[in-house]
Amino acid sequence: MTQDAGWPPLILANAPNGATRTRADHPALPITEREIARTAAEVAEAGAALIHVHVRDAQGRHLLDAEAYRAVTAAIRAEVGDRLVVQITSEAAGRYQGPEQMAVVRATRPEAVSLALREIVPDAAAEAEAAAFFAWARAERVRLQVILYAPDEVTRYADLKARGVLGEGGDFPLFVLGRYTPGQVSRPADLLPFLATAGERLPLWAICAFGPRENACALAAAALGGHVRVGFENSLLAPDGRPAESNAAQIRRAAEGAALLGRPLADADTARAMMA
Repeated sequence: MTQDAGWPPLILANAPNGATRTRADHPALPITEREIARTAAEVAEAGAALIHVHVRDAQGRHLLDAEAYRAVTAAIRAEVGDRLVVQITSEAAGRYQGPEQMAVVRATRPEAVSLALREIVPDAAAEAEAAAFFAWARAERVRLQVILYAPDEVTRYADLKARGVLGEGGDFPLFVLGRYTPGQVSRPADLLPFLATAGERLPLWAICAFGPRENACALAAAALGGHVRVGFENSLLAPDGRPAESNAAQIRRAAEGAALLGRPLADADTARAMMA
């Protein structure tokens, strides 16, 4: 199929494991460095430009640790070189507070990081510390993705951005369609309130979604000019409701949807330039 060269390339991101899932949820969930690196190679081959990384401690719990992040990044690089943007998470997951989350990013100095707005800047009292952190991250050229869990957070994000708390430059916001709750099923229409609130203020944005309609949500976002994160962190299910085969299969489905739209895929270097 001929692709529309006037359409911005689609950044496909993979979130392979998340903070709390275990192999009881899916036997192919990657947890160790080697497993995550192997998954990275598979999703890169399937069309991903970015991998969103969580690491675990010896007990399998969510971990924010610079040494662990450096180790898994090295393992990924050994498998794929620079063919993926490696994005670490700063997620609290009930274990960490904002100062600890920002500290691990400073210690790791990653290529890219995701940051939940409600965790890093929970209230006005946190704004000064957050402003210093965002200024540091931009000076270090860390590519930032700000996670927004509800449409009203888009308004708050825009206000913080206008007042300089989040610093200069883009942040590649991620709209979370739904919640991390058992049985959650996101729907493509869940994207519409985010876009209505954002208007023309967010030229670069992405979505993640839950349940068997993850791919439908991905296709809707891609058709509307957004970008897409799929994978076992958010959905373990294929579109027919059966367990998904692998993270690579989730990426492959999204890539096939992009091809049906005629939208080209971004490679990692293109994604880096778009996120810079």
